[in-house]
Amino acid sequence: MPIDAAKALAAEPRTGEISWNSKDVQLYHLGIGAGARPDTPDPVTDPDELRYLLESRLQVLPSFATVAGAGSPGVISSLSMPGIEVDLARVLHGGQSLVIHRPIPARGTATATNRIAGVYDKGKAAVLVLRTEVADTEGPLWTNDSQIFIRGEGGWGGDRGPSARLDPPVGDPDRTVERPVRADQALLYRLSGDWNPLHADPEFAKVAGFERPILHGLCTYGITLKAVVDALLGGDVTRVRSYATRFAGVVYPGETLRIRMWRTPRSTRVAVSAVERDDTPVLADTVVEHT
Repeated sequence: MPIDAAKALAAEPRTGEISWNSKDVQLYHLGIGAGARPDTPDPVTDPDELRYLLESRLQVLPSFATVAGAGSPGVISSLSMPGIEVDLARVLHGGQSLVIHRPIPARGTATATNRIAGVYDKGKAAVLVLRTEVADTEGPLWTNDSQIFIRGEGGWGGDRGPSARLDPPVGDPDRTVERPVRADQALLYRLSGDWNPLHADPEFAKVAGFERPILHGLCTYGITLKAVVDALLGGDVTRVRSYATRFAGVVYPGETLRIRMWRTPRSTRVAVSAVERDDTPVLADTVVEHT
């Protein structure tokens, strides 16, 4: 079996230094559509957008944590850890959760500790939980968990793991916004460190079972968090405490995302769908916890 669960879980964590600067933050924000909001007259000069793009007033959207240090550890590099040997064409990003311990600075150097936190048998697929804990000299900054589905690698009788499914939100959403995805969005987003050819190479995408390259799930993840911050949190990124989602479907560059939000005092439930494909779900079981 290409995945040895016991060996993967027992492997020593990998620790290394990561760093980022304002240019990395600005590139990430461009990659998730900053400066291109359709609901503002001139997004290029809108102060609400410039806080994501202009170094003199730059704030950091918490989902930047998924690419800080060029996406370290990154799905591709993590799949080379002990006990894991898989075909990249069988790999899909199944979900993502992020806990923010304090606001992310626009530039910094930190220590990232990476390990396999879970290996689960879903029958037709295996699921790996890749955990990254990041801290600087002042203490913890964030904890990232990536849930990675590897098709065709399940069925060994292992632990199925916890379910991420939530009951559907009740009633009409408090806010709905639409965000267009540029035709070149994946090509721009990948410059922040996710080089999986599934998002750029048409031939690789076909081998993986898709008609054409798909958008990074983490790009949709970032677009969605920015929409919630802008629509419900007054544009204040420091109010976000945690953010979790399940990737329910793919997004193709050039499509439009419909983002529905149900707000409570301390959290917001979110559902995201692809408008042009009859509101096909793309993010589900999504929760942003905030102040």
